[in-house]
Amino acid sequence: MFFERHEGGERAVLIHLEGHDERTREDPQEFVELVSSAGADIAAFMTVNRHQPSPRFLVGAGKVDEIQSIVREHAADLVIFNHVLTPSQERNLERELQCRVIDRTGLILDIFAQRARTHEGKLQVELAQLDHLSTRLVRGWTHLERQKGGIGLRGPGETQLETDRRLLRERIKQITRRLEKVRSQREQARRARRRAEIPVVSLVGYTNAGKSTLFNTLTASSVYAADQLFATLDPTLRRIELADIGPVILADTVGFIRHLPHKLVEAFRATLEESSQADLLLHVIDAADPERDSHIEQVVKVLSEIGAIELPILEVYNKVDLLEAVEPQIQRDESGVPVRVWVSAQNGLGLDLLAEAMAERLGEDVIQESVLLEHAEARLRAQFYAAGAVIAERISDDGRQQLDLRLQRADFNRLLKREGWQPDVFLQQHTLQ
Repeated sequence: MFFERHEGGERAVLIHLEGHDERTREDPQEFVELVSSAGADIAAFMTVNRHQPSPRFLVGAGKVDEIQSIVREHAADLVIFNHVLTPSQERNLERELQCRVIDRTGLILDIFAQRARTHEGKLQVELAQLDHLSTRLVRGWTHLERQKGGIGLRGPGETQLETDRRLLRERIKQITRRLEKVRSQREQARRARRRAEIPVVSLVGYTNAGKSTLFNTLTASSVYAADQLFATLDPTLRRIELADIGPVILADTVGFIRHLPHKLVEAFRATLEESSQADLLLHVIDAADPERDSHIEQVVKVLSEIGAIELPILEVYNKVDLLEAVEPQIQRDESGVPVRVWVSAQNGLGLDLLAEAMAERLGEDVIQESVLLEHAEARLRAQFYAAGAVIAERISDDGRQQLDLRLQRADFNRLLKREGWQPDVFLQQHTLQ
């Protein structure tokens, strides 16, 4: 891989900024957990109160001197900021502190690099890291001005930095092409599942909410699960059986986090599409986490970014065993539809209720209609066939095509909107009376 990634076990000084703006606020405890997940040894933790970030260092020049003293005192190898640094801020801080400096985005990218197991996951991480590194290349080449001259040593007339950027761009294009191929393969697999009428349920939620533990319990699998951030990176799919529904594909996906770097959302779009194309989302929430409301907000934000916010969502409040006087239960809305289930994936409490709620939500979202299509609507007929939605077809007395359809409501709505129809209007004009 092109990028450098530090090994674990380094001594790190942690810098956390406190300011007035709640929108940019980071959680210091989560910061510590991220650093621990990356494998660094925390030498010192420093909180800086600063309401107006400095363009040069992010923090003030006096604080830079303090950080420098702490770095020397603890012989630290690394300074990690719980915030996003600009390339110039990163360079200026490294020059002053005489050690490596990384920001929150670089830290999360490093954890992802350690967790990636599959070829696809490694490609996605490398793409995100190269994209992040491309704006910071000058840091690594400040000691080189131009490639060496002389017999046998003449370069193509570009600086080492330009050469490296060119190679970087070529590698990014190469990875992007490979990931497009992966996306195409995933779409083919999804079409096959739709043709087989197998609904897909995707687990989403904040990192370390217990998604993989729940996944393992429901599917009797052994996906890696641990009490650390981003224990799961690569998506895993398993088939389970639900009463009255039959076979269902359950997908475990990467966890979300506050201010998830946009580069990661872009790089992992192929993976996150498993969630955006699902028939039902299980939003797993750590019920015992004091920051749970904030975490719910962050998950909703990422779901909006990947176009999954309009999908049916069933909230799963996990770790109910850590709460007092709270029993496993199903909570319903005013129409009697399950909207929230309280469970403990670790102890297996309430999983029968979860299966019941999933079956109800999947059953209610199946469209079964007989529709009449005009000859001019041949394209729409082809789309229904491509989605595996046509159970039977007949020619009506007036020569129109009569299709018996069965498909998930979300797929039905998506298909019609793509063809320029509002679902309600289409049903009014085409349903057999």
